[in-house]
Amino acid sequence: MKQGLNGGVHTPIAHDSAVKHANGQAQFVADRPLPHGCLHACLVTSPHAHASIVHIDRDAALAMPGVHAVVTATDIPGFNDDGLSIPGEGVLAEAHVGCVGQPVAAVAAETLEQARVAASRIDVQYEPLPAVLTIEDALEQKQFVTHPVVLQRGSPAQELGHAAHRIRGQLSIGSQEHLYLETQIAVAIPDEDSTVEIRCSTQNPFMVQRSAAKILGIPLNAVTVDVRRVGGGFGGKGMGAVQVASTAALLAWSSGRPVRLKLDRKTDLQVTDKRHECLVTYEAGFDDDARVNAIAITVAARCGHQLGMSRTVLERTIMHADNCYHFDNLLFRGFGCRTNTVSAGAMRAFGTLQGMVGVEAVMDHIARHLDMDPLTVRARNYYRDEARNTTPYGQVVEDNLIGETVAQVQTASEWDRRRREIDGFNADNPVLRKGLAMVPIKYGIGMHLEHLHQASALINVFADGSVHLNHGGAEMGQGLFIKMAQIVSQVLQIDIGHIRPMATNTEKIPNATPTGGSISTDLIGKATENAAGIIRERLTRLLAARFKVPAHAIAFADNQISVGNRWISWKELINFAYHARIPLMATGYFQTPKVHFDRQKLQGRPYEYFVYGAAATEVAVDTLTGETRVLRADIIEDAGHSLNPAIDIGQVEGGFVQGMGWMTMEEITWDENGRLRNDGLGTYLVPMASDVPTDFRVQLLANRPNAEETIYRSKGIGEPPLTMALCVWLAIRDAVQSLGAPGRVAELDIPATPARVLAAIEDIQRPRAP
Repeated sequence: MKQGLNGGVHTPIAHDSAVKHANGQAQFVADRPLPHGCLHACLVTSPHAHASIVHIDRDAALAMPGVHAVVTATDIPGFNDDGLSIPGEGVLAEAHVGCVGQPVAAVAAETLEQARVAASRIDVQYEPLPAVLTIEDALEQKQFVTHPVVLQRGSPAQELGHAAHRIRGQLSIGSQEHLYLETQIAVAIPDEDSTVEIRCSTQNPFMVQRSAAKILGIPLNAVTVDVRRVGGGFGGKGMGAVQVASTAALLAWSSGRPVRLKLDRKTDLQVTDKRHECLVTYEAGFDDDARVNAIAITVAARCGHQLGMSRTVLERTIMHADNCYHFDNLLFRGFGCRTNTVSAGAMRAFGTLQGMVGVEAVMDHIARHLDMDPLTVRARNYYRDEARNTTPYGQVVEDNLIGETVAQVQTASEWDRRRREIDGFNADNPVLRKGLAMVPIKYGIGMHLEHLHQASALINVFADGSVHLNHGGAEMGQGLFIKMAQIVSQVLQIDIGHIRPMATNTEKIPNATPTGGSISTDLIGKATENAAGIIRERLTRLLAARFKVPAHAIAFADNQISVGNRWISWKELINFAYHARIPLMATGYFQTPKVHFDRQKLQGRPYEYFVYGAAATEVAVDTLTGETRVLRADIIEDAGHSLNPAIDIGQVEGGFVQGMGWMTMEEITWDENGRLRNDGLGTYLVPMASDVPTDFRVQLLANRPNAEETIYRSKGIGEPPLTMALCVWLAIRDAVQSLGAPGRVAELDIPATPARVLAAIEDIQRPRAP
């Protein structure tokens, strides 16, 4: 008797580790038993923002009880590599330090306390050098980590001069900390034949493997990286994980013992990369109907003291500065500023929101200038037909859902009625003010490096019908593992309980693309479908030969297989196949077919497709304290034909709240000596459950499968919702602007902390100079 399938795609199935996360049974790296004889490690970091290293004396540390190894850059047997193979950007400083917190040495001892004491006994002599600590100083001194990123179309300077109306503005966008729950950690285990195993928390096992191999001077096949689950990543378990894992491997290599290196929260905040802080300036010319004739946006980013991922981030910033709008004449420029602070890196939606901020500020500024509805201003500049559907980097917007998504949010949020009610509320309330704003997004899914658009998968079917699923993606709470299991369930038509997603391991899947950029489900999903399809095809051929029926007469459904008028259970089929000596393992592979991009010219098709979305937010502002509250958020995101609506809605909710924190409260500052002020949760604030919008309405755009042939016509989901939190900042500005004269624009930087809100209120109420 046929029964329904417990699995398959387009089904709201719970995260595979949801229960274990809730009851504490999910094992992370720190929860796993330590290998016998494992040492504990501690870093020695720079107290200076910029200095030459004159001498390192480690004798006192080595003489201490329990100490087995002290390493510096001079002890690296191979190449001092941070994963990107950029000269001078290694895991341990060599001749110079470029920021407070840069690792200079590391210690391994029997206990963590012994390691910490020994680290304090290492005498590092420095010669301080002048430090550049702000974006403005870097611009003035022309200190950059890379050449400018520039996109230009038409004649922006000429058209700005001819425009009927012209506006200018400037704002700063603060940095943001990843603040994953699990801090950086790695356990390195030396093994026979000069090999090493690394258990770590990383989004990029291949980069960890490659860095460790280069540092130790051994081939890639001598390093194994194992990742079961990651306790939060958001982009921060890339370069940061490489630094910790490779340092642990160096200590293990030097001592001949397993080594565990786990950063405490304060050290993690001081040492690891963060989101790029940016200074944005804009200028726009437009006509009486709010159509933009020309626009110029410049983004100067704090990149820290090393290049790292900044080139890629800056490219994404400039290539998302158009957001949903077509401009015939534009100039977008990005400057990567070298500062003597910790290097900035990739973080969820890396670079994109910093690009969107400028153009959305322009749209609101135009609306204030012309006393026009901001939605009307935006709509008149959207990407549209063939004459207005090509981005500045040459990619055609083929599946345009901008107008449809915005219209649905406008209806769902009851925009027109609430706009009138809020205007009336503000007229009657001098202390509390409300604001309302909506923002659309067009988010490119893809990396800017073509070779990263590939993935592999390995499926093993055991004789009892149970299945192992292996791939190169990292599970960090986003639901990648359960989605891949759903794909296997769909192809083989077996219950998801038969499928066990395995830990990510470089022994099984080599050369894996990092998990990030919202492309992992696209890539790995297709590879997994390919592997499962190979097994299904083998089983189909076996049954066709055995029962002498054509292949099209064989159907897999609900844990059974129909062969003509017969029904065979999945377990019976696999047992039969095993005895018939049919291979029950298969590897799958996929590469994105259409992606191509010239990074020198910034032209091509860097994104497989775009994700669209829109969010409307209502906020309340206390004009006496500057405190803000998000009262309601209406969000619709285009997820294509969602593989798992429950997981995807959770990603939208979490991404939006994380972005909301960046817009309102998460603040990173450095003092005059380059020291991080916000090095703990007492000084770095993040949203709590009580900060989530009181009325939180999230939908996935219905009946809009991906126009591209992605895995079951789904779309990437993890990063785009963060960018929609931009409407929170716009809504706060809207509330503040209700206190000023018509046409006045609130000068409000990001994050909109109470202090900044009060300053903006004071500024907008100040009479204009004649």
